[in-house]
Amino acid sequence: MRPFFVIGTRPEIIKMAPLLWYCDKMEIDYFFLHTGQHYSQFMSDSFFKDMSIRSPDKNLSIGSGTQAEQTARAMIGIEKELMEDQPDVVLVQGDTNAVLSAAIAAAKLHIPVGHVEAGLRSYDIRMPEEHNRRLTDHVSQFLFAPTKKSAEILRSENVWGEIHITGNTIIDAMEDRLKIAKKRPLPYIIKDLKSFVLLTMHRAENVDDKETLTGIVEGVLSLDRNIVFPIHPRTIKRLNEFNLIDRFTSRGSVHLIEPIGYLDFLNIMSRSEFILTDSGGIQEEATAPSMNKKVFVMRTSTERPEAVDSGHATVVGVDPNRFPRIILEEVKKGLVSERKCPYGNGRAAERIMQILLNRL
Repeated sequence: MRPFFVIGTRPEIIKMAPLLWYCDKMEIDYFFLHTGQHYSQFMSDSFFKDMSIRSPDKNLSIGSGTQAEQTARAMIGIEKELMEDQPDVVLVQGDTNAVLSAAIAAAKLHIPVGHVEAGLRSYDIRMPEEHNRRLTDHVSQFLFAPTKKSAEILRSENVWGEIHITGNTIIDAMEDRLKIAKKRPLPYIIKDLKSFVLLTMHRAENVDDKETLTGIVEGVLSLDRNIVFPIHPRTIKRLNEFNLIDRFTSRGSVHLIEPIGYLDFLNIMSRSEFILTDSGGIQEEATAPSMNKKVFVMRTSTERPEAVDSGHATVVGVDPNRFPRIILEEVKKGLVSERKCPYGNGRAAERIMQILLNRL
């Protein structure tokens, strides 16, 4: 079997890494393509080193652009490589433009597609990711669902491909990398903070609308806590565009830092009091047995209901008159708790690769 891996963003690098580790261990030859959807070194290149994986065989360097521009450039580049490489299966992970591009390109060349982390749904059609993940599921031959709930969603949609419940590869990655990350020093700007909250925010529905972003800024400030914020390029651009950056940093409680590597990020996450985010992947990372952190999700819905059911995540929305109150009430109750990880035992990559080896 010769698999063809496609990644485009930081979360894909992290979640694909355990599959690449397995291939290296079992001496399975593979092609590794990076679409370059994240054009900052901190958003991509440093993660290859942190995850101990080789540099891609091909980087399309598509960078930023509209949804159509990114998808079209990626599809053209991926199709060319697929026609030259002729792999047995194309593996994609998640819900980005890179994922959809690779899935469509492979399907139309009659190459089987394996979708890692299939069956996630937010049912929020404002999110481009929701369209990407649904379409990818419906052209994939192998659907690797992380949980029973995601498998049930796929069955209810009558997908054509084989459905396999495997767990989530993020748990594989977390359990392997966290012990390394905890040995690293904290960034100087926060090493003297006695306690802090980790904030991440990048989704279009939150940062591209001035009223929404203004409300989030006011709500975060009202928490009256030290906030460590590794800021996404998209978010800093909007904060400046909407004249919110000075307001956000005026009290000195919000500590903006540049995007950081994965190991440094895990270190900060593990030392935080709790996490405030609009990310999907962080909701999963927080459930890893060695992490077990409380996450407050600044969205009106989540495609990770398992993290809510397990008690790791609480969806708080973006209303500044509501979400700070929910957070502070939860904090008052206490955040330390024994919670069971809903995403498997850290052997998802092995299960996925064994399924493919038995089918191809």
